[in-house]
Amino acid sequence: LLTALVAGLCAWRFGYDPWLIFMLYGSFTLLALAVIDLDTTLLPDDLTYPLLWAGLLAAVLGISPVSLSDAVIGAMAGYLALWSLYWVFKLLTGKEGMGYGDFKLLAALGAWLGWQYLPVVVLLSSVVGLVFTLIATLFGGEKRTQIPFGPYLAAAGWIALLWGDTIVSSYLGMFKIS
Repeated sequence: LLTALVAGLCAWRFGYDPWLIFMLYGSFTLLALAVIDLDTTLLPDDLTYPLLWAGLLAAVLGISPVSLSDAVIGAMAGYLALWSLYWVFKLLTGKEGMGYGDFKLLAALGAWLGWQYLPVVVLLSSVVGLVFTLIATLFGGEKRTQIPFGPYLAAAGWIALLWGDTIVSSYLGMFKIS
């Protein structure tokens, strides 16, 4: 049911052109990654790497709204942003704060969205993750020592793919910035 809803939203948002094929692939892969990470706290390379390459391929073919240079920089910046955060946290606490799959997923999202939307994805995923964690804590949800970040990254990335321009324009409009 959820995949049908996702497919319908993608078709409604992008119409029937080659980008829709890529969006369906990306959407279904993000959905699978979110469910797998919720269940296992793992983001399999067998899904994250093809997602990354598909985003770059769409840019190479000119199907993506993102230029190839923005997609490549987005992939690098996405990986390095979470990798850097991981190492800062590890050096300060001696503990691992996230898994390498999160780096790879944000790299893939960077390839699909370009580097410009990475702050939107990180902010959205952090806020959504915090809200869900607080709700689970308040209502006596399952106590977990590890909270998977992948589902929140996947959801935020998908939202940014569909409505990123609207979100950024609305945010900038609140502050009268064009």
